[in-house]
Amino acid sequence: MSGPGSANPYCQNLSLACARSPLSAPITERKIMNTQNSGNAWRIAKTYVEAIARKDVDTIISVAADDVVCTSPRGRIVGTQTFREFHGGFARMLRKVTILAIHGDDEQAVVVYNADTHPVANAICAELLTVRNGRIASTEVIYDATPFSAYAATVQPH
Repeated sequence: MSGPGSANPYCQNLSLACARSPLSAPITERKIMNTQNSGNAWRIAKTYVEAIARKDVDTIISVAADDVVCTSPRGRIVGTQTFREFHGGFARMLRKVTILAIHGDDEQAVVVYNADTHPVANAICAELLTVRNGRIASTEVIYDATPFSAYAATVQPH
């Protein structure tokens, strides 16, 4: 292969500048989901996100490991007690959850949902769940916290 894109196959049909410069940041994959599996994490993720939609904190806790780790824009929490408090607070804010996607394999799953909450409508959330021994060992919650922070700044403490 020759021409402007020959230095980097990702730059074919792109600018000469891109073709001459190496990628600035290599892509590192933590885990590629296996498509040949029993779908254990997928089933647990489905139960979990459907429980979020129903505001069913007891079911959420029933699929979580005792030492579950939850990392979100609000910080990192460990254990079912704080995980229960986290989801209890979220449930009180929820008006409606629309599940957009659930993908997973035996060990990990991703759920994507639109959370319509009292302070913020249409908050798109994604969670990367890691499952061990049939329970959620960890979840990494991803959402834009900016509108929630803006709302919190307008609320007077009781």
